Amino acid sequence: MGLGGAYHSAMGNKAIYTACSILGGQANLARTIGVAPPTVNQWCNGVRPVPAERCPAIERATNGAVRCEDLRPDVEWAVLRTPSEQAA
Repeated sequence: MGLGGAYHSAMGNKAIYTACSILGGQANLARTIGVAPPTVNQWCNGVRPVPAERCPAIERATNGAVRCEDLRPDVEWAVLRTPSEQAA
């Protein structure tokens, strides 16, 4: 099965909602990471998964409160992180 709504509803939505809460809403998150607000809404509603390439920007925007691993646990983030990032 692909990365459908059920997967992201169960796993990714909590993290993206947390990011929105930290940044003051979907529109603020969208503005901060340079995407359209409807895109963030689709992520929140499980219509689309958060693209892996957007996860680092969300992690930075939330000062690490929402990690890439929280947003996309299906991605092997450990191979992409430097040793100092893994220790954080």
